[in-house]
Amino acid sequence: MRSGSTRRLAAVALSLCAALLAASPAAAAPADKNQVLSDWTQTSASSYSSWLSADQNQGAWSAYGFDWSTDYCSSSPDNPFGFPFQTACARHDFGYRNYKAAGTFSANKARLDSMLYEDLKRVCAGYTGASGSSCSALAWTYYQAVDKLGLAPAGTVAG
Repeated sequence: MRSGSTRRLAAVALSLCAALLAASPAAAAPADKNQVLSDWTQTSASSYSSWLSADQNQGAWSAYGFDWSTDYCSSSPDNPFGFPFQTACARHDFGYRNYKAAGTFSANKARLDSMLYEDLKRVCAGYTGASGSSCSALAWTYYQAVDKLGLAPAGTVAG
């Protein structure tokens, strides 16, 4: 009887360990760093949510060696007129820095800039009337700035 209880307890413990491993970011995410980077830098709301969750738990992703540094919206206000653009700018910086490090920035710049614009439009969707119009106009301006002036590798201006 005791032996059966021990076996059942061991089976439960093994099942629990397997479930915990499956739930960890490293097990849940694709093993390929480039695939993770791609997954987190798409224009969709789900990509944004996945990146935000990872950003809030960066230590769980340390094995990938991502550059999480940011200057947010660079020389533009992070929260112009109270519109919270800071997080969208941080994700944009994440894409720029990590694609530059991977040597594939040029092939991904247009999508990264579109990603920023989509993130900013999601911010603006929370506003109506004149505030919504103002937010949308600022989102367009921020997008145009990175599209035309976003730095390409080697310090040259993209364009």
